[in-house]
Amino acid sequence: MSPDSSRIAAYDTTMAAARASLARSEPVLGLAQLERAHVLGQRDFIRHGHVHVLMLRAARDLADGREIRGQLLRLALVPLGHLFKRLPVGNTGRSNVSAFAPMDVPADLKRLLNDGRA
Repeated sequence: MSPDSSRIAAYDTTMAAARASLARSEPVLGLAQLERAHVLGQRDFIRHGHVHVLMLRAARDLADGREIRGQLLRLALVPLGHLFKRLPVGNTGRSNVSAFAPMDVPADLKRLLNDGRA
């Protein structure tokens, strides 16, 4: 399995877990999983946007107005970020962090983002 396909497989697994959490009405757990999926899927336009759609759904389920507004803004920024190649590595995608700030990548995800290197 190539490093990129490993990253995508990890993204798919994390997204499935997030969808399951949202289906069980566990939006807080779902958001934590979606943060990880955001780090993994941010390189890919469709995956990146899909994470933010599910983050918006979780924010709605929590009735969190700040997160709803933040996710709407991020959904608008996804195309621009990809167009201008401004995708801050490690950013979790939540409204409690700047949409432009790079963040430390969790150790278990770093290998997947560095083409298989630790």
